[in-house]
Amino acid sequence: MDNRRLFLFLIFAVSIIMLWDAWVKHNQPKDVPATAAATQAGAAPAPSATLQSGAAAVAAAVAAPAPVKAETVTITTDLMVADISTQGGDLVRLELPGYKSATDESKPFQLFGEDHRYSAQSGLIGDGLPTHKTMFKVLPGPREMGDSKELQVRLEAVTDGVKVTKVYTFRKGSFLVDVGYEIHNSSAKAIAPHAYFQLARDDKAPAGESSMVSVYTGPALYTEQDKFHKLAFSDIEKGKAKVPQNADNGWVAMVQHYFVSAFVPQGKSPREFFVRKVEAPADGKPGVYSAGVIVPVAQVEAGAQGSVSVPLFAGPQIQSQLKQVAEGLDLVVDYGWLTVIAAPIFWALEWIHKLVGNWGWAIVVLTIALKLIFFPLSAASYKSMAKMRQVTPRLQHIKEHFADDRQRMNQEMMDLYRKEKINPLGGCLPILIQIPVFIALYWVLLGAVEMRNAPWVGWIHDLSAQDPFYILPVIMIATMVIQTRLNPTPPDPIQAKVMMMMPFVFGFMFFFFPAGLVLYWVVNNVLSIAQQWQITRMIEAGGKAANDAKA
Repeated sequence: MDNRRLFLFLIFAVSIIMLWDAWVKHNQPKDVPATAAATQAGAAPAPSATLQSGAAAVAAAVAAPAPVKAETVTITTDLMVADISTQGGDLVRLELPGYKSATDESKPFQLFGEDHRYSAQSGLIGDGLPTHKTMFKVLPGPREMGDSKELQVRLEAVTDGVKVTKVYTFRKGSFLVDVGYEIHNSSAKAIAPHAYFQLARDDKAPAGESSMVSVYTGPALYTEQDKFHKLAFSDIEKGKAKVPQNADNGWVAMVQHYFVSAFVPQGKSPREFFVRKVEAPADGKPGVYSAGVIVPVAQVEAGAQGSVSVPLFAGPQIQSQLKQVAEGLDLVVDYGWLTVIAAPIFWALEWIHKLVGNWGWAIVVLTIALKLIFFPLSAASYKSMAKMRQVTPRLQHIKEHFADDRQRMNQEMMDLYRKEKINPLGGCLPILIQIPVFIALYWVLLGAVEMRNAPWVGWIHDLSAQDPFYILPVIMIATMVIQTRLNPTPPDPIQAKVMMMMPFVFGFMFFFFPAGLVLYWVVNNVLSIAQQWQITRMIEAGGKAANDAKA
C-alpha cells in the first residue's frame, strides 16, 4: 500500500516539476520585436574544400555594397501571402491566411514576418556573384495567382558580366515553393559557382504559446545516415552543434510549434549543411542564427547558361503532406522516443476524425477506445485498490498496535496481505504499464497542428488554446477529488492531507494547458471513476456477503 502511494506520489511530483520547468522557460523576459529586414546581416557561407573538389575555389563572401533601401513585392496565392525583398530577393514575410494568429484571431498567422526576425535567404557563392545582400530588380509579371495553377516571380541582378535571375515558383494548393537561379554567363571565362539556401531566425519562442507547454524551436537536419536530429540555438552559440557537412541526401529546417520551414534539395546530389550565429544578442534584441545547405552548380562556360533550384516548404506540420515533400520531413512532428507508440495513436485519431468530423469528439472517442483496450489492466488495479480499502482499518490497527516494533509491524502486514491474497503493488503496476501510452497521447494532442483553431462544442473554439472560462480544468479537479475519495485513505494523517491536496495542485497546472489535453484527461477520469466505483461496489458487496455467510 505504501509503495503504491509512493509510486503515485513520485509520478505526480515529477509531472509538477516538469510543468513548473516549462512554465519558467516560457515566462522568461521576452525581447523587443524587430523587423524581419534585420536578418539580412551575415556574409555568405563558404563551401568546404571537399564540396569544391573538381572546381575552382570560390570566394567566401563579397564586399557589402553601399546601403540601399530595400523594397518588397507582395505575392498572393490561395494558401499564402508572401513579401519578397529586393535585397537578396529573400522571402522576408509569409502569411498563412488559413491559420489564425495565436495572439489576435482577427489576423492571419505569420510564419516569417514582423513578430520574429525570421526569413528564407539564398544566394550564389563566387567572385562578384549575388548573395542575400545584393540588390535585385523585380521584373514585370503577375503578383496574384488567381485562377492560374502556377505563379512565377523573377528578380534580376547583373554583376561582372554575369546576369543572374532569381526565380520563385508558387503552385496552387501547395506550401512548397521552388527557389531557383538562372545564370547567364556573358563574361570571357567559365564559372563554377555554388548556391546556398538558409533559414535565418531569432531564438525567441513563438508568440501566444501556452504558459505550461514547452516545445522545441530551432533548426533541424535530416540525412539517411544520421537521421533526424535537432540543433539547439544554445549549441550553435557554444559551437557544439554537430552538423553532417558532406552528404548526397537530406534537408535542413527551422522548426517551431505546429509549423516548419525547410529547404529540401532533390535527388542524390552533393550538398553541405551548415549552422552559424549570424548576430549576437545586443541592445535588448535576441540573437539570430541560420541553418542552411550549400549545393554545387554545374560549371557555366563563357556565353552559356546554367541553373540551380531547391524547393522551400513553408507551412503547417501536416504529416501526410510532409511525407510527400521529402523523406523524414514528417519527423519534425517530434514525439521523441515514444514515436513508435504515438504514430499509430495519431493515425487512429485521424481516422476517427474522418468518421465524426470534429477533433474534440475524436479525442473523446479515442479516449474511450484506449480505456476499453486497457480495461483488464485498469480492472486489476481497481480490484487491488478495493481490497486495500477493505483492509485499511486492520492495517491501521496493526500500525497502532506495533508502533514501537517496526519489524513486527511489517511482518504482520505481510501476513495480512498473504491471508487476503492482496498484492501491495497490484494497484500501481497496471497504471505504470499504461503511462507510456498516455504520455504518447499527450504529445500527439500537443503536436498535431490539426488541433490548432479546431472547435469542439460551445465555448471551446480552439482545442490548442486554454479553456477561456476554465470550465474543463474545474471539472477535471472535481473528478480528481472524487478519484481520491474512492481510493483507500492513507493511515498516515500527513500523507492523507498530501493526497487530498494533490488534485488541486496538479489540477491547477491544467488551467494553462490546451483544451484538447484537458478534454482527454476529463474523459479519462470520468471513465476511470465509473469503472472504479463499479468494481469497488462489487468487491465490497462480495466481502459483505462472505461476512454474512460466516456469521
